[in-house]
Amino acid sequence: MIRIQKCVNFNQAQKIFGFDETSYIGKVSFPAIQAAPSFSTSFPHLFGNRKIPCLIPCAIDQDPYFRMTRDVAPRLNLPKPALLHSTFLPALQGAQTKMSSSEVNSAVEVCDTANQIKKKINKYAFSGGKVSVEEHREFGGDTSVDVSYKYLEFFEEDDAKLAKIKEDYESGALLTGELKKILIEKLQGIIKGIQERRALVTDATVDQFMSRSPKS
Repeated sequence: MIRIQKCVNFNQAQKIFGFDETSYIGKVSFPAIQAAPSFSTSFPHLFGNRKIPCLIPCAIDQDPYFRMTRDVAPRLNLPKPALLHSTFLPALQGAQTKMSSSEVNSAVEVCDTANQIKKKINKYAFSGGKVSVEEHREFGGDTSVDVSYKYLEFFEEDDAKLAKIKEDYESGALLTGELKKILIEKLQGIIKGIQERRALVTDATVDQFMSRSPKS
């Protein structure tokens, strides 16, 4: 981290992150902390002195940190990390809101029961449907804002099936309740699988994963 900090002056950091005279030193020093794990040499107990390129999946809001990291890398004689920009999964209440740990109904959690998943989707998932069945049948729903459809874009792996859902919903053939039912069943299956695999994890599994032994 110190080597990275020596490569970025305060003027550069101001331009990248918007720091000013009111910024605390903890905030100013954080970019170097964020950048350091991008380099395999930060983990000599795992990788020795090998210079291994790093692929970083991240949301677009993290981009400035790793653009700075890529600028710094050549000066440290280290490979530049590559970025894979990920799309945000919206909160249940819609794209204009954010998931929050303080609002349990803003997201489906991996510890939720099948009934909790059903309740959250039915009650809180923002709908792109019309106000009445008749109007929906005539004009169809809006998949660009419908949270259930947005979630299926992430979790439905069958492209043909997803395209049919989109077509049916936008034409009015598929109602909001029916779309939510599709998502509920999809999420219940995924989360059940996660919970079953998680139940198999023992303290020995965790110890092995956290081991400081060298990685091949």
